Amino acid sequence: MQKLKALAREILGDYRYKHSLCVADSALELAKKYGVDPHKAQKAALLHDLMKDTGQEELLCFFEELEISLNEDDRLNPQIWHGMAAAFYLRDKLGIEDEDIFNAVYYHTTGRAGMSPLEKVIFVADYISDDRKYPDLGQMRKLAKVDLDRAIIYALAFQIGRLAGERGLIHPNSLECYNELLAKHKNKIDF
Repeated sequence: MQKLKALAREILGDYRYKHSLCVADSALELAKKYGVDPHKAQKAALLHDLMKDTGQEELLCFFEELEISLNEDDRLNPQIWHGMAAAFYLRDKLGIEDEDIFNAVYYHTTGRAGMSPLEKVIFVADYISDDRKYPDLGQMRKLAKVDLDRAIIYALAFQIGRLAGERGLIHPNSLECYNELLAKHKNKIDF
């Protein structure tokens, strides 16, 4: 883990590095609570934003270098490119072949239908890390201690509502994740 911390420190600016450490702490706590491999959770959390400080043009060049073509939904949502790029960086540059870690990093901004427990831990840990400050953070942290699915529904409702209010594009992965979890838990949503 020390080598990965050193890599994150080398690539990321101060703010993003501190955020990654905070997400790793939150992910470790959630992993222990929900029976997820804590080592995998810390690794994915520490590296989830590895490409966040990389500019859009550089990310496009990175995708081109690896012969990754973006679908229309991805191309129209450059704010998610860093997660996609980080996942490919882990796999293709660092040799981290674990598909669950790849998916946790890849989908940490949008979520997706059929998320694994590790993916859910990273998604939620990114929202509740100690460095975060936004309205309703207390409610989000409270939900994370009770039920990851409910925390994700709450986070996506916030995210989708904010994007809709700004007339921003909403990635289909977020909608599919929200709809799947809401349908699964519709009688248990009381927030």
